[in-house]
Amino acid sequence: MISSTFPRLRRVLIVLILVAAPAWDVLLAQEAEHVVADPADVESVDSIIEAVYDVISGPAGEERDWDRMRSLFVSDARLIPSFPAPDGAFTYRAMSLDDWIHGSTDYFGENAFFELEIHRVEDRYGHIAHAFSTYESRTEADGEPFSRGINSFQLLNDGQRWWVVNIFWQAETEAERIPGEYLP
Repeated sequence: MISSTFPRLRRVLIVLILVAAPAWDVLLAQEAEHVVADPADVESVDSIIEAVYDVISGPAGEERDWDRMRSLFVSDARLIPSFPAPDGAFTYRAMSLDDWIHGSTDYFGENAFFELEIHRVEDRYGHIAHAFSTYESRTEADGEPFSRGINSFQLLNDGQRWWVVNIFWQAETEAERIPGEYLP
């Protein structure tokens, strides 16, 4: 039984490798086009999450370092807010990193925005990590929060560094409070 399975398994693996090889070349080419990251920003899960919060935070009118932001993410990363729809159901909007940057630049031009992590629940397996990063948003670095929620970070370590693959988030609502296990 086992000996008859190995030839089939070997054929399946060869087909998968042949199919995936062109995609792998494209992925490597895309990553080569990235802005080079500061090694300190991508050496650990802690450092890359901290870098994301740092780059989006600042006073009104302060231009964010979008090249630094781009250096943290894979080229086809998605930023996905979830929010209540007019009918009361929840929905989402999936954006590329550049779509998100374009959409937030005017807001940051007119509004101070500081977001900081207040708690994290993290799981890892092999080269991937998932972090539920509870955040508070403020208009002053040390001010009172006007919003909180959870950023769900999906991360990949390619053997050289960490990458943000996606961030999917939900702001806290009156109906859906942040559970205790995700708070400090």
